[in-house]
Amino acid sequence: MSKEFKSILSNVLYIAGVLLLSFLIVRYVGQRTEVIGNSMVPTLQDGDQLITDKITYRFREPERFDIIVFPHEPVNEFYIKRIIGMPGETVEISEDGGIYINGELLEEEYGYGITQPQEMAEPVVLGENEYFVLGDNREVSLDSRYKEVGNIPRSIIIGRAWLRLYPFSGFGLLTGK
Repeated sequence: MSKEFKSILSNVLYIAGVLLLSFLIVRYVGQRTEVIGNSMVPTLQDGDQLITDKITYRFREPERFDIIVFPHEPVNEFYIKRIIGMPGETVEISEDGGIYINGELLEEEYGYGITQPQEMAEPVVLGENEYFVLGDNREVSLDSRYKEVGNIPRSIIIGRAWLRLYPFSGFGLLTGK
């Protein structure tokens, strides 16, 4: 074999290896997810393309303020919401829209205020493996306040929204803290 052929073959094998590794990572470690709707504005916009990290929660539990992805049946779509309440906590939303966790006002910087808290008239006590989630744009978000969504069992959480791919102007890691 000529030196030139070996160099070309080496480059082709290298590129094929990188492509295969990229495919495997996206297929088994991450999932591409598209944001549909405005429930997570201003953090996420309608049409944003994300990579959902499917591996982190195999090593640690979800944390408050993580943005998670989970399926919503029966329409077979994925919801993207922020964790507000953790397992075993009591979540209450006051008439003025304040969110209370175990009787203490939650200090947060994410959500637009809640002006229609009547959907959740009673405090919610979360089970051992349940999470209470809200969209950041609370006026338009279908989330744990509503019976159609309710508390999110740990077993259905696909992963956390980790990386915004598109639009390119917003490319970067998404953080919950």
